Amino acid sequence: MSAVDARLDDSVSEDSAMSTSLKSDFSSQACNILAELREHGELCDAIIRVGDVIFPIHRNILSACSSFFRALFTSQNPTNKHEITLTHVTSDVMSVIIDYAYTRHAKVTAANVEQLLPAADQFHFMGLVKACCDFLITELCASNCIGIRKFAQTYFCSHLEQEALKYILVNFTAVYTTSNEFLQLDIDEVCELLQSEHLNVRTEELVFDALCRWIDYSPERRKRHIGRLLRTIRLGLLTTSFFVEKVKPHEYVRDSEQCRPIIIETLRFLYELDMDDRREVDMSNPIARPRIPYEVMFVIGGWSGGAPTNMVETYDTRADRWVVCPVADTGPRAYHGMITMGHTIYVIGGFDGVEYFNSCRTFDPVNKAWSEAPPMNCKRCYVSVALLDGYIYAMGGFDGHVRQNSVERFNKETNQWSLIRPMHHQRSDASATTLNGKVYICGGFNGQECLNTAEYFSPDTGQWTLINSMNNRRSGVGVIAYNECIYALGGFNGVTRMNTGERYCPRTRQWMDIPEMYSPRSNFATEIIDDMLFAIGGFNGVTTIFNVECYDSNADEWYDATDMSLYRSALSACVVKGLPNVQDYIYQNRIFRNPDNSTTVDPSPTATTNTG
Repeated sequence: MSAVDARLDDSVSEDSAMSTSLKSDFSSQACNILAELREHGELCDAIIRVGDVIFPIHRNILSACSSFFRALFTSQNPTNKHEITLTHVTSDVMSVIIDYAYTRHAKVTAANVEQLLPAADQFHFMGLVKACCDFLITELCASNCIGIRKFAQTYFCSHLEQEALKYILVNFTAVYTTSNEFLQLDIDEVCELLQSEHLNVRTEELVFDALCRWIDYSPERRKRHIGRLLRTIRLGLLTTSFFVEKVKPHEYVRDSEQCRPIIIETLRFLYELDMDDRREVDMSNPIARPRIPYEVMFVIGGWSGGAPTNMVETYDTRADRWVVCPVADTGPRAYHGMITMGHTIYVIGGFDGVEYFNSCRTFDPVNKAWSEAPPMNCKRCYVSVALLDGYIYAMGGFDGHVRQNSVERFNKETNQWSLIRPMHHQRSDASATTLNGKVYICGGFNGQECLNTAEYFSPDTGQWTLINSMNNRRSGVGVIAYNECIYALGGFNGVTRMNTGERYCPRTRQWMDIPEMYSPRSNFATEIIDDMLFAIGGFNGVTTIFNVECYDSNADEWYDATDMSLYRSALSACVVKGLPNVQDYIYQNRIFRNPDNSTTVDPSPTATTNTG
């Protein structure tokens, strides 16, 4: 059982902390006294009856919390009855509501919320309605999000409806594959989801799978809608092989006259694209318009053309395009680390060609503002960083004199860096990640040799523990957690830049080789987006590169992605999720054709229908 604190907002002056504290203490004390008076039946001037249960109350207390009861007790023809009978509400729910009126607290649970919210809405206890909505937001999951959205629409809870819709769109793959509520949707509701610009699907193949699953639930009644459903898919973004082998011959599509013009149009589009490899996808065509991504990858800084850079690029995974953003920091930085916390990007340590940094900068992509963050205790170029349980860890690096084994972590709550137990090895040019509550760091350079050692830090014990060494020495390595394993990619072994990779399984405690990357590289960036592992830029032993490739662990294969705009190594990358202004960081050449043949670019996120 979860208890939610349903407290009405107090209007408190900000002039002094003391007045705020006094008001809070007085409010709490007054609530306790009033609740005690009701409990003992003292000074009560009315009774609320629900079935066989009676609740002695004070009219002025309920009037202060509820416009319903205020109107009941103060209208031109006020009720003078000592006893008021209420129907369509249970005594248990009424008990929670009255307790809330007196204490400003209510226990909102999974067992009572479906009855409590309608009753709170009926009697105009809006603070309690908000508490119920907040509770339901925390309870959202793939199996209930559609039902919660409909529940919110019924009672005009616009914020709850918005959050439920966002959850559905962001977690659509889990929703359509596991939720029985998805199968109960009507055709209009299904099309609303499938055609949304913000539907978070890695490929359009999943949309086809979703519509087939919906039709399969009642094929005789639903297969007549296949033409309308097929138009919700961005068919031009499917591979030709999938369209020809899976979509075109599918029994629902094959037997439908409505689908024939759609099939012909798509085949023509895919054929023309296949005939000219250099041809750009026509994003003005609705069947090839990329959806708006939920996640955006930021690449900041690095070393390019013999000097550090401050350039910011973002990667739009839906359009497979890089975007140069006019939000660069004032100074350049390379060999730094980057971490995302919420919508804030932390840029940590590094080097500008002259100075080794202990400084940290933050970038707020919502407000497009840079600011200074507290500096580390040590200067760290070639630093390794990781995020675990709300703490940023900064490990090793080079201060201009010594390769370090020291470690410190940043607590956002206290806004401070604190030194913790050092690593077993001095490491600069290593790389770090987190998995299953531990911080892992692999490879690097100790001042004499490239390293193949690896170790992890457990916050529970405060200790560093060595694990089996990698199969190869790797300095300038890319390390990242992906599908329950630690991946170590590329790097410099003391002789050459490598394109090899290996992964460590914590369960077997063994390293295993993976397929080679297309490009050898060291001092590159790694990130996970759309459940794909990306390797970005770096140095190939001869020159700085801008090449990008991605690895799919299910297929155990590397794929080419679109190259960055700038050749650079010593860069860093991070992923930011759910930006409200995501349009500012994605590929802008999405053209949307309206029914009247006019065009718009990048429409705003899906709006809710209710505004209550």
